[in-house]
Amino acid sequence: MSFSPFEHPFLAGLFGDTEIGALFSAEADVAAMLRFECALAQAQAATGVISKEDAAQIVAGIASVLIDGDALRKGVAKDGVVIPELVRQLRLVVKGEAAAKVHFGATSQDVIDTSLMLRLKTATEIVAVRLSASIAGLESLLERDGARPLMGYTRMQAAIPMTVADKVLTWLEPLKRHRERLVTFTHHGFALQFGGAAGTLEKFGDKGDAVRAELAKRLDLSDVRQWQSQRDVIADFGHILSLITGSLGKFGQDVALLAQLGEEIRLSGGGGSSAMPHKQNPVLAETLVALARFNAVQVSALHQSMVHEQERSGAAWMLEWLVLPQMVAATGSSLLSARRLIGQIETIGS
Repeated sequence: MSFSPFEHPFLAGLFGDTEIGALFSAEADVAAMLRFECALAQAQAATGVISKEDAAQIVAGIASVLIDGDALRKGVAKDGVVIPELVRQLRLVVKGEAAAKVHFGATSQDVIDTSLMLRLKTATEIVAVRLSASIAGLESLLERDGARPLMGYTRMQAAIPMTVADKVLTWLEPLKRHRERLVTFTHHGFALQFGGAAGTLEKFGDKGDAVRAELAKRLDLSDVRQWQSQRDVIADFGHILSLITGSLGKFGQDVALLAQLGEEIRLSGGGGSSAMPHKQNPVLAETLVALARFNAVQVSALHQSMVHEQERSGAAWMLEWLVLPQMVAATGSSLLSARRLIGQIETIGS
């Protein structure tokens, strides 16, 4: 085992998702933070807070910086966040009077939360594409086998005859609703975090709202008032992730049970057994169940992290760092497994 099965040398064969994983790498995080700092300087120049010459010097310096990752690690150990050391390195390459304008008026949480929003936005685009692929796969299955007879089960006992369509629709319809939830969330959920030391943008006087609006525009994020101690949007996003994996877990559980019966579904490419070579285990179906249960547990931690004391929390914020990337990874992995499982279903029904 390792700390994360999503990145484990061999468990990643089951749970890994390189596309989603790349968004939560240190490199992607730093790149998004640097994007914030460049856009901040440009937004301040556009609103007359700093000169255009200083902004150009800041952007050029950031473009040339070679980040010392070991120093970032030591900085986090001391400061609890990466930004003080990151800004120190940026100011060294910007130099001159412009160096003092790097990160002007911002705070660590502005940079870290906005980096998260930028990367979650990209991750959601990936999730949405995969979700649509699973929906399309189930629709094809519905068209192919929907009219075939199938026994219905209630409370794990044979109940009355039904059709494959009755079963597939219980998998398909929730996924369509989750897709709509994602669409609705993208209209407002990916918002710039920009509030300064205590959320008041005190360094900008009457230009605070203008700087924030310009910065949001440059980063293609929603312009809303600071939300640094208001974590309901993060919890809402995690809730949608858990709904997606939960519905895919129901799909996986049903497939595993149909396979257990032996006659109501035929799967190709099942997993092998070291002791029983004749077996084909429903590995992908089991994976969906496990990931559904994993996210169901993790989402409770996001609700715990909503309890941010006063204007800023360290502990509640750190809890998000431990939980949210894993939930996104689990959702991405679940959608990959679901699409593969749908492709393994040769027939359902009799």
